[in-house]
Amino acid sequence: QVQLVESGGGLVQSGDSLRVSCAASGGTLSTYSVGWFRQAPGKEREFVCAMSWSGGSTYYGDSVKGRFTLSRDNAKNSVILQMNNLKPGDTAVYYCAAAPRIDHDYLSTPLSYDDWGRGTQVTVSS
Repeated sequence: QVQLVESGGGLVQSGDSLRVSCAASGGTLSTYSVGWFRQAPGKEREFVCAMSWSGGSTYYGDSVKGRFTLSRDNAKNSVILQMNNLKPGDTAVYYCAAAPRIDHDYLSTPLSYDDWGRGTQVTVSS
């Protein structure tokens, strides 16, 4: 089991950029599959992006493709989600999740993940 803590959320304007991080303890995050999900009020949890445990492949949800980039910072045992050209529709609580070696077909499924952070709020004003 790995403990995850998200940070870096905040209030930005439409078109701005924001970087959120997910730091891990109790395990080496580079050996885990890692995903980001978000949930807006009254909506279901939505897949944002994920990285395979090998780090060789990264997957993005259609709504963020081309704007968001997921990367690992192994020195800090963390992952970083760089969000560019933010839109009001990106407003949500963003959650980091991890599990050992998820098959790539299931990286977008919340139930595939064992460990979750508490989330960080991202608010984009128009």
